[in-house]
Amino acid sequence: MDVRWLAAQENTGKNSLAGIQLRSWRIALAAVVVVAAGCGGGGENDDKVTLGTGQNGGGTSALSLDFPIFYVKRPVPDTQDDDFEPSNVLEVRQFEPDADLYMRSNASPSGTETNLTGHLTNHLGDVRDVDVSFDGTKVVFAMRFPFDEDEDEEDRPTWNIWEYNISTSTLRRVIPDNTEAEAGNDRFPHYLPDGRIVFSSTRQRTAKAVLLDEGKPQYSAQDENNNEPASVLHVMWADGSNIRQLSFNQSHDLDSAVLSNGQIVFSRWDGTSGADAVSLYKMNPDGSDLQLLYGRQTQTHASGTNAAGTNNNVIQYLAPRQLQNGRVMVMARPFQNTEDAGDLLSIDVGNYVENTQPTLPNVGVLAGPAQARVAPTAVYTTPGPSPGGRYRSAYPLPDNSNRLLVSWSQCRLIEGGNVVPCTSQRLALDPPLLQAPPLFGVFIYDLNQNTQLPIVAPVAGSIYSDVVAGAARVAPPVILDRVEGVDFATSLLTQSAGIVDIKSVYDFDGVDRAPGGITAVRNPATPAPVPDNRARFLRIEKAVSLPDRDTRDIRNTSFGPTGRFMREILGYAPIEPDGSVRVKVPANVALTMSILDVNARRIGTFPLHRNWLQVKPGEILSCNGCHTPAAGNAPQRSHGRANLFVQANPGAPATGLFPNTDTSALFGNPGETMAQVRATRMCGLSSGSSACGPNVNVIYNDLWTDPTVRPKDTSFDYCYAAGPTDVGSDAADSQVKHICASRLDTIAPTQTACLTSWTGNCRIVINYVEHIQPLWDLTRDINGTDRKCTICHSPANAAAMPQVPEGQLDLSNTADMNQPDHLTSYRKLLFAHNAQELNANMTALQDICLATDPMTGVCVQFDVRSGSVSATNARGSRFFTAVNNATHAGFMTQSEQRLISEWLDIGAQYYNDPFKAPEN
Repeated sequence: MDVRWLAAQENTGKNSLAGIQLRSWRIALAAVVVVAAGCGGGGENDDKVTLGTGQNGGGTSALSLDFPIFYVKRPVPDTQDDDFEPSNVLEVRQFEPDADLYMRSNASPSGTETNLTGHLTNHLGDVRDVDVSFDGTKVVFAMRFPFDEDEDEEDRPTWNIWEYNISTSTLRRVIPDNTEAEAGNDRFPHYLPDGRIVFSSTRQRTAKAVLLDEGKPQYSAQDENNNEPASVLHVMWADGSNIRQLSFNQSHDLDSAVLSNGQIVFSRWDGTSGADAVSLYKMNPDGSDLQLLYGRQTQTHASGTNAAGTNNNVIQYLAPRQLQNGRVMVMARPFQNTEDAGDLLSIDVGNYVENTQPTLPNVGVLAGPAQARVAPTAVYTTPGPSPGGRYRSAYPLPDNSNRLLVSWSQCRLIEGGNVVPCTSQRLALDPPLLQAPPLFGVFIYDLNQNTQLPIVAPVAGSIYSDVVAGAARVAPPVILDRVEGVDFATSLLTQSAGIVDIKSVYDFDGVDRAPGGITAVRNPATPAPVPDNRARFLRIEKAVSLPDRDTRDIRNTSFGPTGRFMREILGYAPIEPDGSVRVKVPANVALTMSILDVNARRIGTFPLHRNWLQVKPGEILSCNGCHTPAAGNAPQRSHGRANLFVQANPGAPATGLFPNTDTSALFGNPGETMAQVRATRMCGLSSGSSACGPNVNVIYNDLWTDPTVRPKDTSFDYCYAAGPTDVGSDAADSQVKHICASRLDTIAPTQTACLTSWTGNCRIVINYVEHIQPLWDLTRDINGTDRKCTICHSPANAAAMPQVPEGQLDLSNTADMNQPDHLTSYRKLLFAHNAQELNANMTALQDICLATDPMTGVCVQFDVRSGSVSATNARGSRFFTAVNNATHAGFMTQSEQRLISEWLDIGAQYYNDPFKAPEN
């Protein structure tokens, strides 16, 4: 940087804020080595970053900088404006006008700067997310314009993908048709090595088609904060055609890049219940093989730096870019309040899945940490001043020089009306000095020598960001899209289905947790444990996409006690004796699974799956088994990535025959699980992609026991309707029929066709008023007497005289007095309520008072009873103990109890259909 130019500018505006900022900048350049100690290694200068003295300064003289660079320049936001709101990582539609894309003719301070988009935006546009093609000839970015402050968000133009051709100096919108371009907010574009563009978008193209298949109108599903439409990954050709949705997260999938093996790495916001973090995931360019890459656990995210010198504040992993050494560099920052900037981390994703959790080959060899700070200076990831400044973007130069193009702002404070650099003395003042506005410039950072060479001098009131180099780089290999009939069975594409293959639900982090061991529970000669605590069924659950409030303004009372979400059930599959499952599931939906007991209730020792799974048509999603919850403060261990744990299920013996099983039909190859054997022998598909279909009914048949060893177990079912149901796969496969004995006498919560044969469009949708309340109102023949729940569980008897509801449980089909949006029965089942008694005249019910104020006579303590059922925990609900006691013997069928159980386990929502739920 030319310090004489800085001095001239400083003198020109000596008493202006610009002059103050420039003086501060010059001081910072001279004193950039004044940083907090203790952030690097033991050497004297290990935590220092020095400034180069010119284009070839700082040890870069042998390396070429002869390429253009591109960056975004935008104004510093006015934080004092009444309308100012700090931007948030999770707000993809954010729109801050007066930003443009610039090209600098070469990576040096003397390069010529050209505004590439100003003739279109006219100070009313925003530009973000810049990337360069692998051959270095094109630049792709997201742009939104024009901004009209009088328009609501939904009336403004959307974010569009644009491309600049360097050789022809031409600018074009990638999707030429205006209607198609405005179909969603498109951001974070990146080139694939085959020329296609992967990007994040709210258009949700395939998900909307699934909504139509479900009989719902098309709408953009909201993220799990119900704040804005979820932005997920899509891909298109360079001419904007053939747009396809790749990911089906219920919250945002952001800022993908291509790894050296051709896969895509991206930042995923996991917003499921109990989770709220942005981690790194990877997948193939066609959306298959989605896996966690790094950083799912709380302990890893709690690794940010702060003024106390501790690594305990929460960071998110953003803008991944692979470095030439194979590690992945990310921007580490909180969701908001750090000027859209943070620290740069380098992560060993090849050998770790968490900061201290290595992959299987490295267990006992590597202990971590997996991540290291790129710059040794004291960059804080907490709001407020950061002694080492902060980074807003970083781009690895593709010249094997181990250098980065970075957007960086020094740490600045306001002292006596002047902007001054941060020093340890100034940072220690009490009261603290105010933080000055950031001043982001563009630098080349040399990781080998810790030198930072200025390329674009910061300008007062402006921010330089999204910097990239217009230089060619080595293209990764192209991963071809899978082809039906070659890579998987064509029938799976026709059905829009994939396969989930679980080796054993008893496999907890590679440890066999089956009662007596997997080889014991799979052997019919082994006596069943008492009580039977085996896993019997797998429930496959689906997220319900919620519309925005303009489409349908759903009342909060439509949801359950545990949060503003809805769930559907896709079906059930048996868990084989060895704990294995192999089942077809719908493709292109966000799904999760629960492990159930013999009563079809979720077993709490199998932890809830807290991130969304997906399969593409024909894809086989395989896993070893289940998760082990960490005890106390022990680090949680991540799953969802291959090669993390050994497989506990040994599979079939060398003979392919499981001991004491019926080998007339069920025999396989060595190492195959029971589910794999059953799928091949009973539900085979073409191309070897065998899998049985799920069922909306819960059915158990003993297929495995050799009757010469002992009698087969008695079959049982919890069906919605009596009669035949297909428990095979589809019409093209061998049909396996089961005759359901149990049934509901009330309305089944699924389509009639699904009762006999499952398809990928089958859904179980449970609404309390429609499906649960009728169980309490149903008249039943009990030993020749008409009975129903509300005879006893009602505030009035058959003669309309007041009575105390049996067990203090009122199941009346009336509006609740405290929450009229709910029926009384719903409130009394799920929520705490006052116990009641008849008054002295026996004419009315009154709350039972346990203590009164002696002065006023007002009750200060009531007899409060908890609800008899528990949302998300049917197995732990005392309701089922009561309904199966001697008093209620034969009163409620197992099919009815199954319906109540599944409703509870998925959240006990009042509605699970957003278009039946009432609006505000």
